[in-house]
Amino acid sequence: MTLAEELRSRNFSIYGQWIGVICIFLCLAVGISNLFHVSIILLFGIICILSGLTIIFVEIPLLLRICPTSPTFDNFIRRFTTNYMRAVIYGVMSLIQWLSLVKQATSLIAAAVLLLLAAICYLIAGLKGQGFVGSKTLGGQGVAQMIV
Repeated sequence: MTLAEELRSRNFSIYGQWIGVICIFLCLAVGISNLFHVSIILLFGIICILSGLTIIFVEIPLLLRICPTSPTFDNFIRRFTTNYMRAVIYGVMSLIQWLSLVKQATSLIAAAVLLLLAAICYLIAGLKGQGFVGSKTLGGQGVAQMIV
């Protein structure tokens, strides 16, 4: 299945996964750009960077096979294999970034919005009863089996 076919499938878990990939880059970029604050925003920037790094392993399962990680980390990441659990983790990460607005409006709002959008897509997929389908482009079942 090509990327275009995946996006036309109307499976919201695919949409959530691709938004998640965009979140990786956005969280890393805005997290780094907010490291230059001398207030609590610095902490939110660090959390945003850690969120981006976590999303890398959640959305690209191939990396769990090729990167040396601890069994504890692997078990943590494997909790997020269903649409509802992914909606929860994205929702929590989004909420944390929304809380940064209490102190000051920064570029972290972009991460908060996109993380919320990914959470909504995964929630819709869960509510519609759509099973989680990993994109083969991002190392879904097809690519992971080729490596083993």
